[in-house]
Amino acid sequence: MTQPHDPEGRRLPIKLDTTTNGEFSPIPLESVHRQVRRLAHEAATENAKYCGVRRRHFLISACGAASTLLAMNAAYAPAGRAGGFFELTKEAALDREVAAAALEGHEFIFDVQGHYVNPKGAWLHKEPPGSGRFTWAPKTRCQLADRPGEHSHLLCLGEEEFIKDVFLDSDTDMMVLSFVPSYRDAEPLTIEEAAATAGIVEKMGGAHRLLLHGRVNPNQDGDLQGMDELAERWKVSAWKTYTQWGPEGRGFFLSDEVGLAFIERARTLGIKNICIHKGIPFGRKSYEHSLCDDIGVVARRYPDVNFLIYHSGFVPGQAEGPYDPARNEGIDSLIKTVVENDLPPNSNVYAELGSTWRYLMRDPQSAAHALGKLFNYVGQDNVLWGTDSIWYGSPQDQIQAFRTFQIAKELREQHGYLEITPELRAKVFGLNALRPYHISADEIKKRAAHDGIAQERLAYREAPDPHFRTYGPKTRREFLNLLAWNGGQRA
Repeated sequence: MTQPHDPEGRRLPIKLDTTTNGEFSPIPLESVHRQVRRLAHEAATENAKYCGVRRRHFLISACGAASTLLAMNAAYAPAGRAGGFFELTKEAALDREVAAAALEGHEFIFDVQGHYVNPKGAWLHKEPPGSGRFTWAPKTRCQLADRPGEHSHLLCLGEEEFIKDVFLDSDTDMMVLSFVPSYRDAEPLTIEEAAATAGIVEKMGGAHRLLLHGRVNPNQDGDLQGMDELAERWKVSAWKTYTQWGPEGRGFFLSDEVGLAFIERARTLGIKNICIHKGIPFGRKSYEHSLCDDIGVVARRYPDVNFLIYHSGFVPGQAEGPYDPARNEGIDSLIKTVVENDLPPNSNVYAELGSTWRYLMRDPQSAAHALGKLFNYVGQDNVLWGTDSIWYGSPQDQIQAFRTFQIAKELREQHGYLEITPELRAKVFGLNALRPYHISADEIKKRAAHDGIAQERLAYREAPDPHFRTYGPKTRREFLNLLAWNGGQRA
């Protein structure tokens, strides 16, 4: 019998650490973050005693998540980061019904950016010279890592853990499986392997739960031609591209010859969702291609194409404030391009939150400005939920944090930001993505209500065992090791 995860209750349900998605170097925690963790651990001990349960039992309950979020409020307000906060009463830390009312929602959750890697793929035989093994400290490894084999630690990023983290330990209903930038012969996940995972989900009776991206590097020989097979054989639902990536370390713009050829081919094939990594720069060498300057230009030229901006242009380590048209950086870069090209809110430009929200959770002041700006300028119908999991483990903590996050009244009045209502949260969590993906929420809910995953989730939650781990690189060394696998393109 498998040992339960973290029996002593040492891990917090809201994961606050330096983990990244492998696209940016880990950013150290600040003193306020360490204070959050200290306060949360103290609260877990005291509240578990009050409730008469073990720490582990307490932490996997809604009260455990509420206690951690309340600790974040307590630490951030004195630090001058109260522009955003987690809207919970103190009773939520001790009363399960109060905590459940705030944290256990019933929204349709459609995560438009998920990842996993093939732990037995051919890419493992192409280890770049001097890269070292991409490993994790023992305390962050999942139980699958104890299985025999040189690369058993990668099982923590494989399909078995992926399904548990995403569909059992979180409230996610549906996900789009995406890709990382790399040479075709060094892909940690190929389209064939992604389709195989979709097949696993299908065997569980949930074929409607997982969609696939087709990764295209239009500046790499053969990728434009390969779009035909992605569309016809693999039935991809969208294209995923990285404008700052290139075989020689040089990216492209969607508005240049390479980018326009890509868009035209997507239109010809009838798959008009183009997901573009913007922000999270890959170093200085092709930094200009990480900016959003080209987005408004092509969105205005091709009103029949949906441009889904992954990460919303966000740059980790840069604080977000009110929109500043003179700042062509971060989320302001995305807003600037839609404003200058006269694209109204809720048009054909979408802002996706993968890694962005996960990082903003630790800076609620920036989170309030980021979300407020996106709702006002990109549109409350065009902000999309994405988590970049499985790099961050189960996305449940990101879901719980967003369910309770609120923009402070002072900021709403000062900058005209929207109050985050249950209706607005439901849009972001999944309803907004239905339009570009041409999906009926009612049909999905009907099919999902009694499928294999729903039944397994129901049984699992009788005795849940979340691990509260994250899997992406946590140190610069781990980050550089991972970077070497996908081409090492960072200055």
